Amino acid sequence: MTSVPEPDLGTRLAALDARIADAARAAGRDPSELTRIVVTKFHPARLVADLHALGVREVGENRQQELTAKRAELAGDPTLGDLRWHFIGQLQSKKARAVRAASDCVHSVDRDRVADALHAADPDAGEVLDVFLQVNLTDDPARGGIAPGGVAALAEHVAARCPSLRVRGVMAVAPLAGAPTAAFERLAAAADAVRRVVPDAAWMSAGMSGDFAEAIAAGATHLRIGTAITGPRPDRG
Repeated sequence: MTSVPEPDLGTRLAALDARIADAARAAGRDPSELTRIVVTKFHPARLVADLHALGVREVGENRQQELTAKRAELAGDPTLGDLRWHFIGQLQSKKARAVRAASDCVHSVDRDRVADALHAADPDAGEVLDVFLQVNLTDDPARGGIAPGGVAALAEHVAARCPSLRVRGVMAVAPLAGAPTAAFERLAAAADAVRRVVPDAAWMSAGMSGDFAEAIAAGATHLRIGTAITGPRPDRG
């Protein structure tokens, strides 16, 4: 798929990357430590190709059907072989097989059953699947994620029972209400708990278009940025 990015896309990407670098330096961190994942939810597959032409190598999707379809559509282009696909949406165990088949990294493992289903989808995988443990930073149990107090036990389960998965760290979405700084501090504490179980689980997936600076200050390593780069999402009708 030959793609010529529209000019504003490159401008937005460069501006966002400059803001990320400024936030990293303000927090006393090296910008090169950070992985910027561009979330392409609801955008066509050609946008992924456009982003790749601009140097993007990490893209994220919230919905399994969209992830599967986009990856299949782009599979025939050998120039896109170095793309890394992240599944960042809430994961149902019944969709674990499809998610595993289309993902290089899953950010939303939040219970034993989901971890078990991902492992069972490819238990003898030649390459392990990188996963984040999703933490719920709200008081609403309907939100995706495990309570912070349960994340260490989940890490123990994945490490002991799911050898085809590799716990890389923790992930969370800051609550809509309240300061993101306090929420990300709670996530950093959960990350410490996971590292006591899996010492090399050093990643933290946190920060979106509106709160990535606070996430960086709290120790985020992976930022999930959508509309600040891609522009408004297309109308789904």
